[in-house]
Amino acid sequence: MDLHCEMLLEDYQAALPELERLKEEALRTLREALDRNGLIVTAVEGRVKTRESLEGKLALKGAKYAQLSDVTDLVGARIVTFYTDDVDRIAAMAEQLFEIDWENSVDKRRLHQLDSFGYNSLHYICRLPGYQFRFELQLRTTLQHAWAAINHDTGYKSGIEIPKEYMRRMNRLAGLLEMADDEFSRIRTEITDYRRRVQQLVQKGKLDDVLLDGDTFRSYMQSKPLNSLNKRIAAINQAEIQDAPFIRYLRVLKALKCNTLGDVERLIRKYEEDAYLLARHQLGNTDIDIISSALGLQNICIVCILSTGGGKIGLVRLFDVLNGHNSQNETLAEMTYNQAKQLPFMI
Repeated sequence: MDLHCEMLLEDYQAALPELERLKEEALRTLREALDRNGLIVTAVEGRVKTRESLEGKLALKGAKYAQLSDVTDLVGARIVTFYTDDVDRIAAMAEQLFEIDWENSVDKRRLHQLDSFGYNSLHYICRLPGYQFRFELQLRTTLQHAWAAINHDTGYKSGIEIPKEYMRRMNRLAGLLEMADDEFSRIRTEITDYRRRVQQLVQKGKLDDVLLDGDTFRSYMQSKPLNSLNKRIAAINQAEIQDAPFIRYLRVLKALKCNTLGDVERLIRKYEEDAYLLARHQLGNTDIDIISSALGLQNICIVCILSTGGGKIGLVRLFDVLNGHNSQNETLAEMTYNQAKQLPFMI
């Protein structure tokens, strides 16, 4: 190594404290911006180039660097995303956060090389105010990151000659992973569009057009269809209503032959008065002052089961779904049955 490169290495040693500060500041800035923008990623990583790595770089092309600050990747940061379209979102965010050296930045995704899938990162060379050195920001997806790691492990990109049979198989896998990366993003977009359509249908009251599933049920429950019933039940003891999750009732509603949100709506309207009468028997002689927001729906399911001949066995199955299989469910079913047997829907 010539004298010029030796001097660059000495400058590197002296600059290490600043390089470490730059790395920490860059990572802090990125993490805070990701949080502000609600972007969830796989990893945010950073490193300062080791002396050994810099020596190797200088041995190959040290003459191109007039001074240490000309080396653009002394500090590196990497964000690994779940989806390909998040790479562009974070790139736009980075452009607002940092001064970008466009001349030295490169979007390797646009190279479209046959064997480049795992190396399709977006590389920005960035500058933070107050630092003489720049840093490299790499953006890639989880699948690209995994592929790059596998390639490094197999020596695929290390300059070691690999038989064409293995290269062909690696390239085929790269193509499959690239298709998977694109498909994951496409599916997420379509699911988002589906949820928007469901919300619009719910808001317009077109509930028979919406199949009952986890997403549609959550969207429907956000409209608080049981709000009036729960308030009536709470008024029995002047109780407070405590929020509770409804999703565990999805299996119950499907078992009760609800296939659309329209079916759920009709079930509620059909049985809500009897559900209120059952709540009066449950709470009237107690001093309970806190009730679950799911109590109204639970009682509707109970009334439906009993009024259609499900009996105690049906109640045990209900409580098994809601509470998990345990010996207390038979006792609870017996008590609930006794509370309900004098009510009009049981006579």
